[in-house]
Amino acid sequence: MLELDSEDDMSLLRRLRREILFARERVYQVGQATPLERMDGFGEAEVWVKREDVSPIKAYKWRGAFNRMALLDASEKQRGVVTASAGNHAQGVALAAAKLGVLALVYMPDTTPLVKQNAVRKLGGEFVEVILSGDSYDDACAAALARAEADDRVYVHAYDDLHVMAGQGTLADEVVMSGKGPFDAAYLQIGGGGLAAGVAAWLKTFYPGIRIVGVEGVGQASMKAAVEAGEPVRLDELDIFADGTAVRKAGELPFQVCRELIDEFVTVTNAEVSEAIRLYWDRLRCLAEPSGAMGLAGAWQDREKLAGKRVLVVLCGANIDFNRLAMIAADAGEGDRIRHYLRIRIPERGGAMLKLLDDAFEGVAIRAFQYGMNHREVAWPLFGLTLSDGEMDALRAGLRASGYEFEELEEPEEVGYRLIPLRADLLRAPLFLDLEFYERPGALHSFLVGTIRGRGSFCYFNYTYSGERVGRALIGIDFGSEEERAGFLEDLPSSGEGFRSCKPLGEAATSHLLG
Repeated sequence: MLELDSEDDMSLLRRLRREILFARERVYQVGQATPLERMDGFGEAEVWVKREDVSPIKAYKWRGAFNRMALLDASEKQRGVVTASAGNHAQGVALAAAKLGVLALVYMPDTTPLVKQNAVRKLGGEFVEVILSGDSYDDACAAALARAEADDRVYVHAYDDLHVMAGQGTLADEVVMSGKGPFDAAYLQIGGGGLAAGVAAWLKTFYPGIRIVGVEGVGQASMKAAVEAGEPVRLDELDIFADGTAVRKAGELPFQVCRELIDEFVTVTNAEVSEAIRLYWDRLRCLAEPSGAMGLAGAWQDREKLAGKRVLVVLCGANIDFNRLAMIAADAGEGDRIRHYLRIRIPERGGAMLKLLDDAFEGVAIRAFQYGMNHREVAWPLFGLTLSDGEMDALRAGLRASGYEFEELEEPEEVGYRLIPLRADLLRAPLFLDLEFYERPGALHSFLVGTIRGRGSFCYFNYTYSGERVGRALIGIDFGSEEERAGFLEDLPSSGEGFRSCKPLGEAATSHLLG
């Protein structure tokens, strides 16, 4: 039995359940119950999404923050509170501060998305002061704790607090009251553990047979590490892609609950989280922040074994920086198709690249294509492909059957940083083309075959899928002489079958590219 020193010697779990009941009386002063919505596309599984993205702060944190601050006595209110947050808890504190008339000092990392900073200021108005401190939540937390002690203010913890955990548990109470249960499994994202602890405590009470799965990012699995070690431990490295769950050390109270109630831990990659964001957009037309989509990422990872099950996931936040969307979209797959990267060896001679495309890539969705000539005899073009496991197996078999040597990569730096080396001293009469082609199967291939074949040799290719209907690529072609180059330019159409425009790169840009 979990024990916590207290006046009535009540176990932590019993106290948490009792406080969730009491939290009902408080949290709805500033928000309403959020909807539970069915999501299709999981085959035989019945998946329901708790939509915390439509709450007063577009995230679930309003519940715990207000529940805790509603318990402040007159003296504590007068002194004010201090908190630290990567964003969503800060908004909850700001909302409570304005409602209760309490001054709140909110410490946030310097890296906090601007959308979350601005939301805190807007929600709190004159009752909130935002203080940026450090590069991580831990830095901001240390500064906030020191300030709270120095000023004798109450520190409102983002997760390691019984009443904060209880406030978060009210969303599980709404699930139970919805009548959509009982649920067979719940996939709960974990940062510090406040959400998972509060929700698991309530769900296990009313659905004793439910399987609780804790979902953490591969580079931020602090609760899994705590359970394995028998106590909260500090992670040496922390991935902050999902900033809302980027906690280096799990909370002590959430740990005590989670080690008893979490049946299984799964970890998800950033690419899987990006795919879950895409799934939310495709299926429900809602936009989740990375931590908000983490639970769904775990369920999607386990989808084959969820057949016949009724499953709960929580879309716990939608406060995403707009500037991150392009990167997330580039990292997402397409349903059961995920991103693969291949570097393929071909001879450095005319026609070899087009032969490779003919041999292996007919009908394949190429999402990145990068190559620069840097050797006289061999080339290693790099391709990013979106394929299912079966399609990838077929591609491997096709490449081997055609005699190609290839290397599979995880997430190569060449793609992330667009590193494409090009040796100008190997070129004779290069021409660089700014190409816009229609993003449909075969369009790029048709242009390359119909326009380039037999005229010159590829020396450069820079293309990454952007999600638009029109793709853009920078292509380099090397000719045997200036005369051949000039003749090609005379015949080059400005537009044609499969492409919208094609024009030579300007002299200044060409000179810069060639160094």
